[in-house]
Amino acid sequence: MNMKLHIAALSFLVVALILSMGCSKSGPPDPKSAVISFFGAMEKDDKAGLAHLLDLPELMRNINEDYALQTDSPRVFTNPLDLLDDLTGEGQTKTRWFALQRIIGDTEVQGETASVEVTFVDKEGSRGYRTKFGLHIKNGKWKIYSFKTIEDAKS
Repeated sequence: MNMKLHIAALSFLVVALILSMGCSKSGPPDPKSAVISFFGAMEKDDKAGLAHLLDLPELMRNINEDYALQTDSPRVFTNPLDLLDDLTGEGQTKTRWFALQRIIGDTEVQGETASVEVTFVDKEGSRGYRTKFGLHIKNGKWKIYSFKTIEDAKS
């Protein structure tokens, strides 16, 4: 009788394990969720949260154009903390982006890379600035590695 109880318990555990594996979501959350979380962390001035959502070394490698703003001379960050300061508090990028309406649009996923369209709308100036944030999977999570901004005049 004791052997039947062990077999039944073992069978129950195997079935429970199979069901839990089948019901769990595989892979990281979608890239759009990462972008939404990014703006939430910016709003809360959550530098630790931003550090988990950004590929800081990759963002700092961009020295040919401003990583986030449309300027004639690009800002170059040599320290991750400087970049995080720019995205929080009174940082230039946070101030500029949060003065505009932000619309998160379509997502394109290609394997372990993705782009999420973000449009910044200046209602007073009747202009829009469209960008595609570049994301890739790093350590099992979607991380933003690019804020490639493309100016798109909208009336």
